Amino acid sequence: MNGNEFGRLFRLTTYGESHGEAMGCTVSGVPAGVELDEERIQRELDRRKPGQSMITTSRGEPDEVTINSGIQDGYTTGTPVGMVIQNKDARSGKYEPFVTAPRPSHGDYTYSAKFGTRNWGGGGRSSARETVNWVAAGAIAKAVIDQSEYDVQIKAHVNQIGDVVAPEVTFEELLEHSEENEVRCAHPETAERMRELIDEYQQAGDSIGGAIEFEARGVPRGLGAPRFDSVPARLGQAMMSIPATTAFEFGLGRDAREVAGIDRNEDWAFDEGDRDDVVSEAGDPVPVGNDHGGLQGGITTGEPIYGEVTWHAPTSIPKEQTTVDWETGEEKQVQVVGRHDPVLPPRAVPVVEAMLYCTVLDFMLLGGRINPDRLDGHVGEYDTEYHAERPTDEN
Repeated sequence: MNGNEFGRLFRLTTYGESHGEAMGCTVSGVPAGVELDEERIQRELDRRKPGQSMITTSRGEPDEVTINSGIQDGYTTGTPVGMVIQNKDARSGKYEPFVTAPRPSHGDYTYSAKFGTRNWGGGGRSSARETVNWVAAGAIAKAVIDQSEYDVQIKAHVNQIGDVVAPEVTFEELLEHSEENEVRCAHPETAERMRELIDEYQQAGDSIGGAIEFEARGVPRGLGAPRFDSVPARLGQAMMSIPATTAFEFGLGRDAREVAGIDRNEDWAFDEGDRDDVVSEAGDPVPVGNDHGGLQGGITTGEPIYGEVTWHAPTSIPKEQTTVDWETGEEKQVQVVGRHDPVLPPRAVPVVEAMLYCTVLDFMLLGGRINPDRLDGHVGEYDTEYHAERPTDEN
């Protein structure tokens, strides 16, 4: 199986199945000199892990990360960072009825048709559990950026569940409120309505879709390249790789189809030193408005990058459905019984943020904004503050 890597210089390679022994990843391209430990990564994993509330799967996974390479005395060494997260609460028995009878709208049949076999416990490699690796990598990317000279801030929140839509919120509200409720919606009143709707679907043995809004501020202008390596192209790949996503948009997104050119086009003006939302200096040309979502010609403008990602309803539901068994030739009525999320966006918020951090850092390394070898950029200096100390009898 190919397709297990993401990124150019900051590269994530993952392995593992939902009910296998462990999930794991190798992150290459991490500059040396980044202060990093398991606690920093664990904080992000705890935001994604199952069992956080009644609207998530009850699977009891602690998602404890172990770093087994790339760190010396609390700092990255410039070599690949290897991480592993053990699976602790896999229960494959409930998936046995679907070994030769694919669950509706899952990857069971397509995986079997492609490979002639599959790891069927919990969906195997197609399970969203695999995104635990992505969040771990995103935590590293965040650490690199946070410790660099750049002030990049990335945040996301659930802006829609079913037909319940949150009003627009400010970036400050995103930072302040998105983690205050289990739905991860930065508008508290809407979060309550979302929770009520989720409860209705959960009690009916059904599920519901939703969307996540994201924003990245402080991203330097001039990142990305036209065509296949444009920032929106790579962001689209990152977001559409997340299981159960059906749409990605930035700026005006799909609303752009209804807007005339004269209305969408944004005039240029000189920065008068009062633009806190854009990376620029007084006197620099800056667009008036940001319907383009911080991206023009596939390249960052220095303005906030914002957009939205859509999820369909989780496909594992206890309602009775129809399938066929290719081994017996029977048509069957089945129920997917197990521990499943009734809605996906609340747990996907840290995944979206992680992939944004990975993508932005990759472009910053490619563009030379951060030295890919070492964070301090002091090439040729061997005696550093983070250099390993000589072992002594005392330590």
